[in-house]
Amino acid sequence: MTEQAELAALRDKCTRFVSGHGRPTAASMLATIPPGTVLDTYGEGGVVADLEAEISRILAKPAAVFLPSGVMAQQAVLRVHADARQRRTVVFHPMCHLEQHEEQAYQRLHGLIGRPAGGRDRLITLADLTAIAEPPAVLLLELPQRDLGGQQPAWDDLAGQVSWARERGAAAHLDGARLWESAAGYGRSPAEVSALFDTVYVSFYKGIGALAGCCVAGPEDVIAEVREWRRRMGGTLYGLWPAAASALSCLAKRLPSFPGYLEHARAIAAALASVPSVTVIPDPPQAPMMHLLLTADRGAYARAARQLATSSGIWTSPEPMATADPNVQRLELSVGDATLAFTPDEIAGIFAGLTGS
Repeated sequence: MTEQAELAALRDKCTRFVSGHGRPTAASMLATIPPGTVLDTYGEGGVVADLEAEISRILAKPAAVFLPSGVMAQQAVLRVHADARQRRTVVFHPMCHLEQHEEQAYQRLHGLIGRPAGGRDRLITLADLTAIAEPPAVLLLELPQRDLGGQQPAWDDLAGQVSWARERGAAAHLDGARLWESAAGYGRSPAEVSALFDTVYVSFYKGIGALAGCCVAGPEDVIAEVREWRRRMGGTLYGLWPAAASALSCLAKRLPSFPGYLEHARAIAAALASVPSVTVIPDPPQAPMMHLLLTADRGAYARAARQLATSSGIWTSPEPMATADPNVQRLELSVGDATLAFTPDEIAGIFAGLTGS
């Protein structure tokens, strides 16, 4: 058995999960699809149309389209914006998903040019944008910035960055894979955050814990073109209903919970302040997620996490992200239903034990 298979088997035996909504199973995911779901045909009608209408309502946009993946969704909408402006440059953070995780598909498939702005370890600022002379097609902003522990700019700073794009004739597009978390962090509705942007992408398998899939929302003409690109890119499957039905039910179940997730995240961060071997980024959390910098040898931490899973059935992820310092590990903690089952002091105690504090 491979190491990954051993870890998966160990995780399957656990009964409590520190991060997110816990371990999904086939049964639990199928249960998110109501038995009376009305099927679509090639993305038309049925529950797909219902989900698109609901996203239009939640985000207060004229139209929305469901796509099977965020990679496809964002490439399509960026292509539409670029073609409309006869420009190719997309400005984004250096740790943008398009740049880091998509094999430069935006360039190789759509002829777009990426223009990273700002530093890898901090948020984009208006000064970073004003230093750019070439006319952009799109400004893409991710809220919150996952690779920075869920940081996001102050509301006025965000509005200024969007204004910069508009003043240069560029579209403003939101990578809202975690928009539900972002809105909670701003203390605003998803519609208020969405209103700043021309188009918005939202994911359904992340924060709300549904099956894979996403929507892009925006003006009717832009969304109509994205719908055509969905077909060109192979995303108009014969039946999209399972993922759409799961998204619709999970939205209803979990969207009201995000302010509570944020409150719990901040209480966890406050409790972790008493653990000298743990640093919370950002502190306090700006969304219902955070990164933990753990002062611990990677091997020792992995062994302790496995032991905890074996002895107590608590899963904390024995494979943290490495940092430049071999004695400091980085772990992402997303707050969801499973996290709520732990008190903040319990979580502080868990990480104190894992790091030998």
